[in-house]
Amino acid sequence: MQLWLAATLSAALFQCWRTAKQQKLRGQLSVNGAGVVRYLYGVPVAGLYLGLWLGLVGGEVPALSWTFFAYTLGGGVAQILATNLLIMAFGFRGFAVGTAYSKTEAVQSTILALVLLNEQVSVLAWLGVSMSVVGVLYLSLAGRVGSAREMLAATFQPAALCGLAAGFGFGLASVLIKGGNLSLQADHPVLGALVTLFIMNGMQTVLQGAYLLWREPTEVRKVFASWRDSAWVGALSASGSSCWFIGFATAQVGLVRAVGQVEILFTLLFSRFYLKEKLKPTDVVGALIVVAGVVLVVLGR
Repeated sequence: MQLWLAATLSAALFQCWRTAKQQKLRGQLSVNGAGVVRYLYGVPVAGLYLGLWLGLVGGEVPALSWTFFAYTLGGGVAQILATNLLIMAFGFRGFAVGTAYSKTEAVQSTILALVLLNEQVSVLAWLGVSMSVVGVLYLSLAGRVGSAREMLAATFQPAALCGLAAGFGFGLASVLIKGGNLSLQADHPVLGALVTLFIMNGMQTVLQGAYLLWREPTEVRKVFASWRDSAWVGALSASGSSCWFIGFATAQVGLVRAVGQVEILFTLLFSRFYLKEKLKPTDVVGALIVVAGVVLVVLGR
């Protein structure tokens, strides 16, 4: 199996696992507090992965240029804003709609990578990216919209608009992360990915931590008091991000994000075999569309 594909599938699995663990923090921390723990507790794990690579594989940390810092800071801020936009979508009572439209990041990131990095993908891969997004939309919206008119109306709901904006933010973050990695000119793309992750997590901890101190100072104590659950979230977040970053470093951004849609399949499997919930026919159809899209992406690579 190619490195980018293995990394992307692992990233989707870690992300699904992290989401499940993060549910425990809902009643303990605010939105910003929950955001901080991802980065604060993720930094040591990201540093550990970087140290393990340098110790076991070798190489040297490349010189960090201002271009690298600009890309990394931009990617970190875009990711934070996208996460907040997605949470805003939930506030409009549109969890399913907001999440569904945020998954258009696969298409948006493909376009952004073409414009900003001149990253080309084949026609077959484009078809696969589009199909994977359609599959996720179908899984999320089946039963909620019954016609093209309803679908169009749903697109202009506040939850959907926030979801689309979140998808743009996540797509932009992916492209800027890859831009930062490319600017490093590291000995190995994995080394560049791990350096980028460690630096970006540090920046995000400072940025969102400072905001938390300013706006919600009482949450700071809770962030540290919840360390048993938060440490898991941070570790899984860093593990997933390291795999995403490796995927971006070794393949086109849009293709990585399209294959990453299999996260929803992991969620369905968890629901079926762990929670013993029965899958609906629409779940099966949507899952098959996502799988078909992923296969086309891999073939088009």
